[in-house]
Amino acid sequence: QLQLVESGGGLVEPGGSLKLSCAGSGFTLDNYAIGWFRQAPGKGREEISCINYPDRTTKYADSVEGRFTISRDNAKNTVYLQMDNLSPEDTAVYYCGAVWRALACVRTSVDVWGQGTLVTVSS
Repeated sequence: QLQLVESGGGLVEPGGSLKLSCAGSGFTLDNYAIGWFRQAPGKGREEISCINYPDRTTKYADSVEGRFTISRDNAKNTVYLQMDNLSPEDTAVYYCGAVWRALACVRTSVDVWGQGTLVTVSS
């Protein structure tokens, strides 16, 4: 069974940092583009970062550029999202998604979704 499991969410104060993890089970993430998406209350799910296949080029939404960093550790079959200088606008459920051998992480093309992890930025 193909699964993605996110972890690392929680409550953080504005200006703080969190590191999210997306661990693959039942398949090798290295064969996929992996994207991070988020869904704030009352809004749609948006792509915020992607690390593509095969050259691992990274991409960020304007809203997180310079604050978030995506990376992957193939030995651990895990993709990370380091989030710095968080603001209340970053409050959302964060999901990772895998797209088979893709150059981009298009939401409608995701083959495997994680269950999501909640990030709350509040003082």
